[in-house]
Amino acid sequence: MYNNTYPIEESLPADAPRVLITCCNRMVNDHPFHMVGRKYVEAVRLAGAYPIAVPAAHPDEVDAWLDMVDGVFLTGSASNLHPSYFGEALLDSSKPLDPVRDAWTLPLIRRAVARGIPLLGVCRGFQETNVALGGSLHQAVHEQPGYANHLEANHPDLDVQYGPSHRVQVTHDGQLAAIVKSGTFMVNSLHGQGIARLASGLHVEARAEDGLVEAFTVAQSPGFALCVQWHPEWKSRTNASSMAILRAFGDACRQWRATHRAP
Repeated sequence: MYNNTYPIEESLPADAPRVLITCCNRMVNDHPFHMVGRKYVEAVRLAGAYPIAVPAAHPDEVDAWLDMVDGVFLTGSASNLHPSYFGEALLDSSKPLDPVRDAWTLPLIRRAVARGIPLLGVCRGFQETNVALGGSLHQAVHEQPGYANHLEANHPDLDVQYGPSHRVQVTHDGQLAAIVKSGTFMVNSLHGQGIARLASGLHVEARAEDGLVEAFTVAQSPGFALCVQWHPEWKSRTNASSMAILRAFGDACRQWRATHRAP
């Protein structure tokens, strides 16, 4: 479990990059709240960037928000992307949805990719990116023939839920291989949806043992654009592959800032 005091151990330099973090929408005691998990905020700080949590935006505001930042972090969520965005009817209405998030993150992704702003997507963010660029999802991977159950363990202990679940095979000579310096490693698994049709222009960077796409890069982006299905933000400090991913993202954000921001 995390220490609820949330000590910030190290300060960031004034010229550190700024990273937009997407928020979710939940009801708390009959009141609507915008929310972002602390683990994502901590991960952005570990990457060496200032976290800027953006609750929601009108699609017409996306470029204005991107003008302010040097990177985008697409968080995971308990909610699913609505299948209408990839041309399907909702199969299970009991699953949580977040239409507010859907409405602005998909345009955000397309604009960030077009502009080459560094992008890191995790879990729901991985799925959002595939759909934003024209791909589709299985609404329940575990119900598809040939695929394993990728849902989290039914256990109250978060260390069990987020514990190593299965191995991923990293694509040889891909960008992820260059980042993590490994051909295979263990990841956690906490998702029901998964990639069905990979969007055109996405390059597979890793697959699960059952063949499910677990990581991709966006080939048409002129900048860093990596998305993973697992949760590298979970206790990143003690995970070598997670820290490598966060450092690579942070380096890309610093390079963007150095290139595009006036001194």
